[in-house]
Amino acid sequence: MNLKLIFIYLGLLSTELLIAQNQITELSLKQVIEMARMESPDAQTARHSFRSAYWNYKYYRANYLPFLSLTSDPNLNRAINKITMGDGSVKFVEQNLLNTDLTLNLSQNLFWTGGSFFLETSAQRMDLFSEHKYSWQTSPIMIGYRQSLFGYNSLKWDRRIEPVRYQEAKKSYVETLELVSANAIHKFFALATAQSDYDIASFNYANADTLYRYAQGRYNIGTITENEMLQLELNRLTEETNRMNARIEMDNCMQELRSYLGIHEDRDLRVLVSPQVPDFSVNLNEALVLAYENSPDIQTMERRKLESESAVAKARANAGLKADIYLRFGLTQTADKLPEAYRNLLDQQYVSIGISLPILDWGRGKGQVRVARSNRDLVYTQVEQSRTDFELNVRKLVKQFNLQTQRVRIAARTDETAQRRSEVARKLYLLGKSTILDLNASISEKDSARRNYISALYNYWSLYYTLRSMTLYDFERNTMLTEDYHLLIE
Repeated sequence: MNLKLIFIYLGLLSTELLIAQNQITELSLKQVIEMARMESPDAQTARHSFRSAYWNYKYYRANYLPFLSLTSDPNLNRAINKITMGDGSVKFVEQNLLNTDLTLNLSQNLFWTGGSFFLETSAQRMDLFSEHKYSWQTSPIMIGYRQSLFGYNSLKWDRRIEPVRYQEAKKSYVETLELVSANAIHKFFALATAQSDYDIASFNYANADTLYRYAQGRYNIGTITENEMLQLELNRLTEETNRMNARIEMDNCMQELRSYLGIHEDRDLRVLVSPQVPDFSVNLNEALVLAYENSPDIQTMERRKLESESAVAKARANAGLKADIYLRFGLTQTADKLPEAYRNLLDQQYVSIGISLPILDWGRGKGQVRVARSNRDLVYTQVEQSRTDFELNVRKLVKQFNLQTQRVRIAARTDETAQRRSEVARKLYLLGKSTILDLNASISEKDSARRNYISALYNYWSLYYTLRSMTLYDFERNTMLTEDYHLLIE
């Protein structure tokens, strides 16, 4: 088989590949990232998690706003009850009465004291069915205050912790989307590698088949040895096996990408790898400042410290003196008719103080305080270590990313050179000016260079989006990464 027939065979193979490409969906890296950020399971989970955090934050904020409620507790009592009479004697008396009431209450929590102030108005009616009588009791206005003295003030600590938790949730959502992008990049380049391996295997098989047929002719005229012809036949069989294995791996990677992107149709995908990468470097000090300002990990560390301090305050409050105070002042009156129950109002006061002081608890309270302190110290130590590891990780990522652009250039140049060398080695072998060992070596170097090039591109984009997730900053466009949180809630 001469060179003309070889090029015709390769041209037919390229035509078949072009026809196949027209029947599949082509996706760029940008398209895959956008689809993953919208449809991937990780992105949807992140949206649900943020909504949950948002409504938890709304619930926290509502605790500091006025609360208006309307309550009623009617009850019917028809029984024989033991009643103490006016002279001190006790009798069993048949009762048949209905109590109905209505109370309107306006309350306001006070975070600086942990107490609650309330204002209410109420009316109550009692019907005595046995005597065909009824009466009213009203409290047109009642002002009160309840407070736990020396106790744990959850309102104060929530005011310090919950805003940090909500900021952590917002930043975690943006971070998760960047990690979704990084995961999509991984699946994109996994398919790109599998497709490249399949294209390489197909090309190598075509070449191996052509060379084997060509070698049969040369063997018949005695210009090559039987050993060399058998080596070419072995190469052909090996490349055919490699092509089948590469096809299976490509189908598996394609299925994983379809599943992650939420594509339910059983259609073929082909990813388009762009050789272009943005040419810029990241300033290390700027990246560290952005990471400390924007990373949700920093918010998590701050929240953990506040929660440990809150646990110590709660243990101290539970271990010592406890006192509850309840104050209520207002006006009241009773009458047989409702309008008269609002006339000639009488004042009423109610004060209650409850005190609890542990005398002998066998060190239980003290032990709880010390456990809380130990846990707090442990959290502080862990946070400091996490902060150190966080900074080291940012430094490592920045240095690796700044070097990766040059690595991509070197890998691209190596790939181009290896492709040219393989072509030259193939032509030399066809002309009888090279050995089969040189040809096999050039093919191996060509395949390895292509895989290394795709791997270098993958490492570049993976490092970039990981760095974005830690700083929540787009270094290419010099803008902060954020999302429309109101649109998420709607």
